[in-house]
Amino acid sequence: MNNELMIDIQGVHHAYEHDRVIEPVLHGIDLRVRRGEFVIVMGPSGCGKTTLLNILGLMMPPTRAESLNLAGANALTLTEADRTRLRRELIGFVFQRFNLLPTVTARRNVGLPLEIRGENVDGQVDALIKRAGLANYANKKPGQLSAGQQQRFALARALVGRPALLLADEPTGNLDSANAAEVMDLLCAFHRDWGQTIVLITHNDNLAVAADRVLHMRDGRLSE
Repeated sequence: MNNELMIDIQGVHHAYEHDRVIEPVLHGIDLRVRRGEFVIVMGPSGCGKTTLLNILGLMMPPTRAESLNLAGANALTLTEADRTRLRRELIGFVFQRFNLLPTVTARRNVGLPLEIRGENVDGQVDALIKRAGLANYANKKPGQLSAGQQQRFALARALVGRPALLLADEPTGNLDSANAAEVMDLLCAFHRDWGQTIVLITHNDNLAVAADRVLHMRDGRLSE
C-alpha cells in the first residue's frame, strides 16, 4: 500500500426522484482511499452504501459533487464512452446476487470481461479458477453450483485481468457462515498477493477484521 490515492471524492450528494418526490440519499460524502488499501464501509440497509458504491463504480453519476477522481481521472468531466472504458479497465465488481449468466458455463462467465475487451481468455481464466479451488466445476452452469461456489466464481470474474480497484456489494450477504468465510478468505488472499484497492460494503460486523480501515455510514453520511 502506498500514499497515492485510488479514490478521492469530495462533497458527493445523491437523491432519487419517485413520483415527483425527491429523496436525498447521500449528503456530502468525502472519501479518500489509497492504492492497495482494503476499506470496509458498514451500515444498515437503506443508509446509502450501495448508492455510494454505484457512484464509485461509474455505474451512475452523483446528483452533484465537488470532485470525483478515480486513479487520477476526473470522472465528472468524462464522456459516457470514456466512463465505460475506465470502468472496464480499472474496476472489478462483486455483487450480493452473484449476477452470473445462467446459460453459459462458469468458466465462460469468468472470462467474459476479457472477451468484452478483446483479450486472450484461456490461460488467465484457467489459472484463476484453479487458484480459487474451482477447477472441477468450471464447465458447470451456475444453476448446478452451490451459492458459495457461485460467489467464488463471481469473485474470479471480478478479478480476471487484475483490475486495480475491486468494489464488493455485500458479497457474503446470501451465504451461510461457512461459505462466507471461504469467500472472504479467498478475497483476502488475492488482496495480499495482488494488492488491489478494495472497497467492500456490508452490515456484517464479523467482516471488519479483514480491513485496513472501517468506515461507518448512517443516513447518507460517512464517518471513521
